[in-house]
Amino acid sequence: MAAPVLPSFAPHPTGDLTEAPRYTSALSSLTVLFFMMGFITCLNDILIPFLKAIFGLSYTQANLINLCFFGAYFVMGVPASKLVQRAGYKGGMLVGFLVAAVGCLLFYPAASSRSYPLFLGALFVLATGVVLLQVSGNPYVAILGPARSASARLSLTQAFNSLGTFVAPFVGSALILSHLPDLQTTSGAAIDVRAVQVPYLVIGGLLLLISGLLTRLRLPRVEHPAEQAEHVGRRAWHYRHLVLGMVGIFAYVGGEVAIGSHIVNYLGLPEVAGLVPKVAGEKVAFYWGGAMVGRFLGAYLLSRFNPGRLLAGNAVGAVLLVLLSVSTTGAVAVWSLLAVGLMNSLMFATIFTLAVAGLGRRTEEASGLLNVAIVGGAVVPLLFGAVADASSLRWAFLLPLCCYAYIGWYGLVGSRAQTD
Repeated sequence: MAAPVLPSFAPHPTGDLTEAPRYTSALSSLTVLFFMMGFITCLNDILIPFLKAIFGLSYTQANLINLCFFGAYFVMGVPASKLVQRAGYKGGMLVGFLVAAVGCLLFYPAASSRSYPLFLGALFVLATGVVLLQVSGNPYVAILGPARSASARLSLTQAFNSLGTFVAPFVGSALILSHLPDLQTTSGAAIDVRAVQVPYLVIGGLLLLISGLLTRLRLPRVEHPAEQAEHVGRRAWHYRHLVLGMVGIFAYVGGEVAIGSHIVNYLGLPEVAGLVPKVAGEKVAFYWGGAMVGRFLGAYLLSRFNPGRLLAGNAVGAVLLVLLSVSTTGAVAVWSLLAVGLMNSLMFATIFTLAVAGLGRRTEEASGLLNVAIVGGAVVPLLFGAVADASSLRWAFLLPLCCYAYIGWYGLVGSRAQTD
């Protein structure tokens, strides 16, 4: 039987998340996709200190991990959107799971050869699969139901992404960072690089299993309404709120990843908390766990309050928490930085849905462009590492602070839909 065809942003009387049972099975199946994306992405926060110790890397060199992973969004975002336009959302997800599985399996030869470039290559392949999943999954959730509850709907599914990021640090710390009893004294040559092989082989196997199950799922196909005359000939980048939203995604992912990738090293500083790697790695879970809690709460808030204002409020909260952390020590410095995760919670879903609002047939193209902007997760952490090498880790936190300031402006001003 053919999958049902649904119009994009189908009208509904109230826009409540629970009022469209015909979408429930599709949205439920997408939670697995978002969980795996979060789990895979957050393992980078564990890989960075691990590979930094093994290969004796500087902060800048270690952040090549983020450059390769999030650089894939810049390189593959537009090609991925074209593939989704041709193969459909389900086809894009299937290819994404398969490519990500191949990337995970490539960790085995990379570890066997103890080659940092091969690790980076495997990460790029893995990230290419995640890009396809993002380009397929995010707009599908956004348009699979009423437009006015799009931010709430995407925030709810993103909460399962955060569940993956919450679980990943515990798994990574137990299986990977437990091999680093002391980052300051452990010799890289004495560390067993194979500690990363088993986790990534298991993840690769799970991705293959999920792709097999996905082939048996009947997901609704979405048809966009006829294009209005004033929009004919326009491309996605002609919409100002989308272009500014791309900068917002760049800033959000860059700030979030820069902080998350350096929590282990930051909490290990004697003047901050002096935590050993395994304990610091477990603390990373609270950073991503805050995002998870905030997204479940945000699914309610975004369906009842102005998304732009909520976005701005969270951005201001993030700025204040970063300032508090870098100006204090001990428990206050630790928990104020971890609490930034709670402020991050609504940002991606809100920026994304504000940016694609009203784009209709340009939604897939816009999704590709927004995923290109995720390259912020490569650029900002690399700059963060350069500042940390040149001065100190504390001073580097000025970069994510600037990112959050822009996001606040976008929520209040830049997100207003208008065309050039």
